[in-house]
Amino acid sequence: MTWFILLLAGLSEIAWAVGLKLSNGFSHPWISLVTVFGCGVSLLLLALALKSLPLSVAYGIWVGIGVIGSAVAGFYLFNEPITTAKLVSLLFILIGIIGLKLGS
Repeated sequence: MTWFILLLAGLSEIAWAVGLKLSNGFSHPWISLVTVFGCGVSLLLLALALKSLPLSVAYGIWVGIGVIGSAVAGFYLFNEPITTAKLVSLLFILIGIIGLKLGS
């Protein structure tokens, strides 16, 4: 169950990162409110996961999910350029996430 909570925390991190972009510097009140709520949910779920998981594993995986998810969202939602260097870098992050999971 702890791993599922950590996954939800990472997905919530993606949601609030996308919300930050959509809020346009917090100039859209409703999107800003959802963004702040998503941030709170993400941190709460991370805190719950940290009750059972080591900090190095939980935080690293949480950030990794957020980085990969935010990059993919940027590619698809905001037409950000996809380059080979970006894809290779994301692959290395994914390998790091897998390594943290297997090493725990």
